Amino acid sequence: MEKLNPGSCLCGAVRFQISGDFQSFFLCHCSRCRKNTGSAHAANLFSTSATINWLSGLDHIRGYRVPDTRHERCFCDMCGSALPIQQIGGALLVVPAGSLDGLVDIKPTAHICYGSRADWDEELGAVPVLDGLPG
Repeated sequence: MEKLNPGSCLCGAVRFQISGDFQSFFLCHCSRCRKNTGSAHAANLFSTSATINWLSGLDHIRGYRVPDTRHERCFCDMCGSALPIQQIGGALLVVPAGSLDGLVDIKPTAHICYGSRADWDEELGAVPVLDGLPG
């Protein structure tokens, strides 16, 4: 039975389904990924065999490519959520892990571009953990 991974944007305008497996899961700390996410790193799943079926919201999908680079992202024009993108002539599917609505059954493969991580990303494991909002 083929594995199906449903996903959507924050506002629900864009919905999709991924069919197949992911080969890798990278946490990228490069400055471009930090800008894209507004966070310490991007968390993207990669597959050369999975396919995507857009279920709704195709008219809300926008893209941006940093000029003269391979750095590209897709997003919902309503809420700004990161969305999957086909790269390298459609041979590589890149899926933001947070865009999936179900469980991600692959663990991160590696931190990449770790040498360019944010200076505040040093000892995050020592930061207190709260199960909800601060009181």
